[in-house]
Amino acid sequence: MKFTAERATLLKALAHIQSVAEKRNTIPILANVLIEARDIRLSLTATDMEIAIVEDIPATIVTPGSVTAPASVLYEIVRKLPDGSEVELDHAGGDAQLDLRAGRFSTRLNALSVDDFPSMVAGDLPHQFKLNSTVLKTLIDRTRFAISTEETRYYLNGIYLHVTDGETGGLLRAVATDGHRLARVETELPAGAAGMPGVIVPRKTVAELRKLLDEAPDEIQVSVSDTRIQFTIGPVMLTSKLIDGTFPEYERVIPSGNNRVLRVGKKDFSDAVSRVAAISQERSRPVKLALSRDLLVLSAISADQGMATEELDDNRVSYDGADMEIGFQARYLNDITDQVNKDVEFVFADSAAPTIVRDVDSPSALYVLMPMRV
Repeated sequence: MKFTAERATLLKALAHIQSVAEKRNTIPILANVLIEARDIRLSLTATDMEIAIVEDIPATIVTPGSVTAPASVLYEIVRKLPDGSEVELDHAGGDAQLDLRAGRFSTRLNALSVDDFPSMVAGDLPHQFKLNSTVLKTLIDRTRFAISTEETRYYLNGIYLHVTDGETGGLLRAVATDGHRLARVETELPAGAAGMPGVIVPRKTVAELRKLLDEAPDEIQVSVSDTRIQFTIGPVMLTSKLIDGTFPEYERVIPSGNNRVLRVGKKDFSDAVSRVAAISQERSRPVKLALSRDLLVLSAISADQGMATEELDDNRVSYDGADMEIGFQARYLNDITDQVNKDVEFVFADSAAPTIVRDVDSPSALYVLMPMRV
């Protein structure tokens, strides 16, 4: 196998590929990228047996063939080559090393057998639809912060993507929760998605997909089965196993009787939370919200450092419910307000019940936050 490719084109593909390749050495071949040269295109593949990513790029193919090479090492070498370089890769076959040349630079990399590189077959993906890339970015960005990292509850380690009924028709809804907070975002149901099963897209897949969406065309192709999901984003195809589990009945934790409404500017609120929380070095950093008519007082106490308070008055706060005090973890408050564009609305029941949080300008998003004792 022998080919040449532009350094910038090859680097961009390797950046996508190398982050999927398994860096632990339990199965050495999974740390490699499969390089296949055929016709006028080059195909690069990486997998960790849970996710597979394939990207096609243009190249000048001298001799067709295939080889595997260490993904992260190859990426670092190409990244450090001068801009505008032409990269030549040459492999004689068998156990030979892979030669890489660019200008006066040359190196040789150990290559593992192509026969050992695993194939992650997607199988039949009967449910297919197109989704606007900006819409998918929104679904991910406004929910992924709530994905659980607790491995024992593995069914919470992803985003639950499913079809539901709305007031004006079908909706595609994304939900994530870690038991402390819940994020729910929905969009109009795309054509072809009506019959898809509810699926849990794993956390790593969500992260890799989100990186690809920064360079995505307007529309991407989504294909789904009971066990796999596949995203085709321009020249890149990302295939992933789904989490085999049952997502909890999340609607049951969304309160319906909350009636005390606080509305406050997102920046005013999040900046105040950050300032008062700075008094404590604890990871949980509890912040107390004391509410009275058109007044919000935020406070935090640290046994070691002291106390901090900040008031937001009627110029920036709207509240006409009964006086109350409620506490939240500062990081959770800011994780949610980070998703809000301008004004944030909190809807309380009392100091012990779950609180609904909304983006005033985006009714398609809803958040639930559990209070904590302060």
